[in-house]
Amino acid sequence: MSGFQFGRRVAYWRGRRRMTQAHFAALMGKSLRWVEELEAGRVQANPQLSVMLLAASKLGITVDRLLGDETVGCAGQNELDAVRAALHRHDVITGARGDCDHEPVPVALLSRALVHARNGFQHGHFAQLGTLLPALLVDASQAAHHYRGDAQLEAFRLLSLSLELTEAALIKWGDTETAVLAGHRAVAAAERSEDAVVMASAARHLADAMTNHGQAAKAVAFVTAAADRLQDELLRRGPDGLSVLGMLFLKAAMAQAAAAEADDRHSAVLARAVPDHLAEAAEHAEHLGHDDNRLWTSFGPTNVQLYRVAAHVQLSEGADAVAVAVGIPADAYNGLPPERRAHLLTDRAMGEKQAGLGEQAVATLLEAERLAPEEVRCRPRTRGLVEDLRLLGTGSAEGRLRGLADRCGLPG
Repeated sequence: MSGFQFGRRVAYWRGRRRMTQAHFAALMGKSLRWVEELEAGRVQANPQLSVMLLAASKLGITVDRLLGDETVGCAGQNELDAVRAALHRHDVITGARGDCDHEPVPVALLSRALVHARNGFQHGHFAQLGTLLPALLVDASQAAHHYRGDAQLEAFRLLSLSLELTEAALIKWGDTETAVLAGHRAVAAAERSEDAVVMASAARHLADAMTNHGQAAKAVAFVTAAADRLQDELLRRGPDGLSVLGMLFLKAAMAQAAAAEADDRHSAVLARAVPDHLAEAAEHAEHLGHDDNRLWTSFGPTNVQLYRVAAHVQLSEGADAVAVAVGIPADAYNGLPPERRAHLLTDRAMGEKQAGLGEQAVATLLEAERLAPEEVRCRPRTRGLVEDLRLLGTGSAEGRLRGLADRCGLPG
């Protein structure tokens, strides 16, 4: 077992036990930083038996259960309910702390918790967010309303980014209505942060939620307005600003493509604007000069190509989507986070289905599953693709598709 797999399973069971990293560190006789590094896979590259035994003991489970496959699963109703409940808590909405007489979580610790959760998302580990996000939302909300001065601005920045992550997870889980709610909250917190980069980041996430919730035309209007308002300041902010500005135009392209697909009367006219938004994003990627992951955007020339694939799929141009996907250089593809690579592969599989390449679509989905199982087995959009492929038939790939459908929990 790799250190990353072991760390992931420790994080899963620690979440199941409602145990903070600090609490687990104390039980293990280690520092908080050690636990953070352990769960990120940066220590115990080849986990020692003594560490496994001690961790299992402190988590109240057997070693076999700690090392088992239970961690690779989908977010269930409990995780969804926990995140929804957190968003509707009085202290999360208002920042009020009641009779609490201790200081809120320091912003440095909030930042560490956010980075840990965000990195998990980019590795395709969505289910564990059901245990990480509620505490993060509570702590960030209370900090944002308690601190003053620069600490408060930073706390609102972290709150906005935490709400963005909540929104992104909800989209993965298929709850677009609550994702829009989280997106509105993220935009409001971003305004309180007075940071144009965070404002743009929140705007691109809200546009994504609106598009997924069937409000594509409104998403185009919102995200382009944000780009117009913030562009000058973002261009002055260097790589961070260029990255989020480019992402605004990528989200505009996807919203425009979805709006075109939904409009029977003006589809062709609306679709003609999609390349314009992609070209704007490509220009900013060229100025950036390389692929980067500022503010977890994965923005750069390669991500622009990923969005070209997705836009072609949205417009039912499957052959074009496959052609763009095949043309992405291997080294650029391999440099992307696992979630981005798996997302590209699922988009490519959709394009292959549209182009009548069912057998190839199955092979592509299996590669995506290898990279990020939850992206394939758990997302409603991908499960729907598996269902479509079963109806259409995939020739010699039928057996492999049946196995994938079983892992997705689809009825036989």
